[in-house]
Amino acid sequence: MLETHYAGCYWLARQEPIDACARRLESFLEKIAPLETTWNRWHQTAATFEKARKRQVQPDATTLTKLLGQKNNRIGDGSRFWLWTGEDSDETSAFTGSCGGSSTFVSANCILNPLGQSDVANRVVTAPIMTSVVRAMALAWEPEFALATSSQHVDTIVTEQFPKLGTYGGWVTYLADFRGPVPPLPSSVQVEHVPDRGTLITLTQEKFTVSNPAHVALAADVQARLQAAGLLTPLRPWGT
Repeated sequence: MLETHYAGCYWLARQEPIDACARRLESFLEKIAPLETTWNRWHQTAATFEKARKRQVQPDATTLTKLLGQKNNRIGDGSRFWLWTGEDSDETSAFTGSCGGSSTFVSANCILNPLGQSDVANRVVTAPIMTSVVRAMALAWEPEFALATSSQHVDTIVTEQFPKLGTYGGWVTYLADFRGPVPPLPSSVQVEHVPDRGTLITLTQEKFTVSNPAHVALAADVQARLQAAGLLTPLRPWGT
């Protein structure tokens, strides 16, 4: 089985102005830049790879405010973005997201799109890097919930057609402090508190895969403990 891994952070109904979202995006891009050599030259999408390569985006708040404020990037009272990077079409990675909206039905988010089997994926899909990506998300976006995991693992543990974000964990799971304290977990699990934000939980320092029964069993154990503690619940409107 070829597994793909991704990371994402999510929150609900936190209305923010465009410039505030731009500052969060600037902070996030700044924090992830040291993690991967290609994550320092960002582009907008276009009809072809060659055209998109010419649409470079400077990752500063002023430029990002203009980008998020463009009509085609506005959704209701929020903004969306899609930024990608890579030296050739087979070695790209992308972050998509939305911010600022007051909707109680559609979450705001920042997502590292699923990574395949490229050299970029081989460099990025490690416990230190994926944990660092989720930590950067926690610091820059202040989400309620975040995770980095295998898409195939999610498919095995979630049966609903539209799974409720916040109700399942991953290889790396982040839970905001206001969700409550994290219970004791197996000693092999890395638990890190991010000051003024929440808690990062990394199951294994090996690359997490559903083909490893020990990884799946550990994930099930930790998920059961978090569920028993009342920490895996659907997103709720910010501040409620």
